[in-house]
Amino acid sequence: MSVLANINYLEWESEFFSLKTGRLEFDAQAPVLTDKQLDAFALVQAKVASHELSLIDKLSQLGFQFAEGEIDFKLPIGIENACKKAPELCFRKANDADIHLLMKTASEAFAQSRFRAPWYQEDDSSRFYALWVKKAVLGTFDDLCLLTYDNENKVSGFVTLRRISESEARVGLLAVMPNRTGQGIGKQLMSAAKLWCQQQGISTLYVATQISNIAASRLYTHSGGLIESTTYWLYRG
Repeated sequence: MSVLANINYLEWESEFFSLKTGRLEFDAQAPVLTDKQLDAFALVQAKVASHELSLIDKLSQLGFQFAEGEIDFKLPIGIENACKKAPELCFRKANDADIHLLMKTASEAFAQSRFRAPWYQEDDSSRFYALWVKKAVLGTFDDLCLLTYDNENKVSGFVTLRRISESEARVGLLAVMPNRTGQGIGKQLMSAAKLWCQQQGISTLYVATQISNIAASRLYTHSGGLIESTTYWLYRG
């Protein structure tokens, strides 16, 4: 019942969370994973396909515990899917002046994530995603952040995007302003993301969410997304 894997040191996460963190990289040519190797880290993460039950069992025996489940959606982007609501869709690229508002919104919207107790501190998730959206606006994490806004120019939501290949992109974060939930803003954000993809010549858009986030899964399904994969995050620490 051995696991063949290397442990990659996650330098940035280790410094940000003040927690020496590694992530398993499974490889048939790697050595057998040992407790001694694992004990060198305060936290070790493993991302495993949900159908790999045997591997999950082996990791459990090594002390790994379930942290969160994730669903990855794949959305085909085609000219025929050009935003039907494009003429009335108001969105723009976020700039430095938007950062404070976006960081505050992200810190509240993503307070619950895989960066949770008992492995992380109470405010770690909020800090992480607030920094994420800031870096997206600056183009140093994701490539950009798009904002939707109403007829009074008030921001109603945001979505960050990153090009991952010539023909593919991925949504990083998507959030609706707290006072605008239940008003179809999520659909507008997905429409803005799709339109951006079309403008960039991108044919496939990926977006992931927590298995527990039913509302997000419905949004991505209604936006034309198909389930590409389901995975589990397991932690030891």
